[in-house]
Amino acid sequence: MKKRYFLQASTAMVGTAWLSHYFTGRSKVMGIAKNEFEISKTNEEWRQILTAEQFRVLRKHGTEVAGSSLLDKQYSKGTYACAACKLPLFTSNTKFNSHTGWPSFYEPVDGAVATTVDNSLFMTRVEVHCRRCGGHLGHVFDDGPLPTGKRYCMNGVAMKFTEA
Repeated sequence: MKKRYFLQASTAMVGTAWLSHYFTGRSKVMGIAKNEFEISKTNEEWRQILTAEQFRVLRKHGTEVAGSSLLDKQYSKGTYACAACKLPLFTSNTKFNSHTGWPSFYEPVDGAVATTVDNSLFMTRVEVHCRRCGGHLGHVFDDGPLPTGKRYCMNGVAMKFTEA
């Protein structure tokens, strides 16, 4: 009897999490509609220039598997740019090891990112986007190091690193 209830509860939780992807509470990026960015393309145009994984993360608000990005352990001097539109987002000067499995930074390049409130998955988070193309980069949390206290936890697949 206990096994049946466990299976029913597990099925309900998995189903709810899956459905929450379709019923997200994301607001507009800083009041901008999705088609009002400097760089705006159709899904088919984005698919032509992005890999399948980049498209899933940048255009469909996906998340890469923790620890899967080589950029997490990249500590050379350089710049991290949006994989979709090449806008510089972060520099190696603000990168730190958050031990989360994703590349983390305490501060973006001035004016490079925009944020939205993300109420998906039954929690409230602050989602980070490229301000030029609207691509989903990751989330920002208030548990980072000084001087900002912020942790910009980014999907490595959403960025390209250029060594200085």
